[in-house]
Amino acid sequence: MDTVNCNGVLIVEDDANIRRFISINLINNGFVVHEAAYGEEALRSYRANRPDIIVLDIMLPDANGFEICQELRKEDSKVIIVFLTASGQDMDRIKGLEIGADDYIVKPFNPLELVARIKAILRRTDISLGHQRHTLESGPIRMDVSSNKVFKHHVPIDLTPKEFQMIRTFMEHPDTALSRNELLNLVWGEDYVGDSKTVDVHVRKLREKIEDDDSKPYWIETVWGLGYRWRRDG
Repeated sequence: MDTVNCNGVLIVEDDANIRRFISINLINNGFVVHEAAYGEEALRSYRANRPDIIVLDIMLPDANGFEICQELRKEDSKVIIVFLTASGQDMDRIKGLEIGADDYIVKPFNPLELVARIKAILRRTDISLGHQRHTLESGPIRMDVSSNKVFKHHVPIDLTPKEFQMIRTFMEHPDTALSRNELLNLVWGEDYVGDSKTVDVHVRKLREKIEDDDSKPYWIETVWGLGYRWRRDG
């Protein structure tokens, strides 16, 4: 069995059976796995092991996943965070995305679906795939694809992995109207089962970071009734 080329996955889940079930399936697919049942334990494990991906349950005995997510984002904007949410809790999913989660999966779930989702995230973020260095530019905004860095007027912009993938998708398709479903397929993958609210939340957060005035967006234009379009030049 080949080991996946990443720094591992941290599973934060207080239910030992669910945690172990996820762990076994990830290990069987070549991942290095770390486990935590509590929020403080999760933070210690993250700081000690620096995993690339964190699977984070929202409901924990000593904290909630939102608090842990915010704490992690203060320390690392690049770590990939996937929330585990209860079925039907739409507001939890939206809040999770707004505070920096990259994806979510709804309980109950097939652990093989979670493994497939994680592998897809790795492919899209280039953690486990080699690639040539190249840059994308639009006016004052420049992206270094190989280092996962984006700059505006030479000042780095702090983006989550999903925000990086979204702006990359936009910059690779300038002046093209992309529907919400197209963005879901391009950024999250064709097998993604989420809804278009995910796109809108990430666009809103991205506008806050790259626009001079996010209430009057210049770079990410809204195409009413369809989706969004990236302006080619400043």
